[in-house]
Amino acid sequence: MTNIHSTAVVDPKAQLAADVVVGPYAIVGPNVTVGAGTQILAHTVIDGHTTLGEGNKIGPFASVGGVPQDMKYAGEPTRLVIGDRNTIREFTTIHTGTVQDGGLTSVGNDNWIMAYVHIAHDCHVGNHTVFSSNAQLAGHVHVDDWAIIGGMTGVHQFVRIGAHAMVGGASVLVQDVPSFVIASGDRAVPYGINVEGLRRRGFSADAITALRHAYKLLYKSGLTLDEAKVQIEAFGNAGAPDVFEAVRALLDFLNASTRGIVR
Repeated sequence: MTNIHSTAVVDPKAQLAADVVVGPYAIVGPNVTVGAGTQILAHTVIDGHTTLGEGNKIGPFASVGGVPQDMKYAGEPTRLVIGDRNTIREFTTIHTGTVQDGGLTSVGNDNWIMAYVHIAHDCHVGNHTVFSSNAQLAGHVHVDDWAIIGGMTGVHQFVRIGAHAMVGGASVLVQDVPSFVIASGDRAVPYGINVEGLRRRGFSADAITALRHAYKLLYKSGLTLDEAKVQIEAFGNAGAPDVFEAVRALLDFLNASTRGIVR
């Protein structure tokens, strides 16, 4: 049986799995679906057309599924979808999408989201990411798998942060951070490849060496971006499968970038 505290307010239309825990003074709206094993702690508000998967833990005073902070929003039934096993700490805010960008905000699986984080409308967060306290995403930001965002960092709308990238604390991002790259500062600039993170995640020495060479071509060679991409693709294609896969992921990110990359 669902464990709902006597002071919580859960709309009868909300769909909660049998073992969901809802803490004191929490509020769950009518269009909310919550999967098995999820805990909604004290004073949390879950609202909007929001789906939470299994095994999530939502900290006190979090606001999940609120309406977008977008002046164009006119009450459309846009959505927020959150996957499984995420930790979302106290005072975090995550908003639903807008019809101008597909109507969906999404957060994947196994993410660690610390206190006071803001994930705005139409953002898409992958899996296994880390958001340190007070990291702030403006609307339409994409954060790929295994990225780490330092505390007090502000991310401009439409920016993309690539897989395995790392952004230092108190940074300001106005351009994309390529996959595997460390960036920091106001405005953020690149500081090399996230070597230690890649080692921890099982990347081979050859793949890491290839990514370091790609970084030098991007940032140290004096080549234009298009010239660097040609050379990166050439040595990636000649490498072993793990090298090819890593280099291909970097090239795919570069080719998809619309705001330009940190320089």
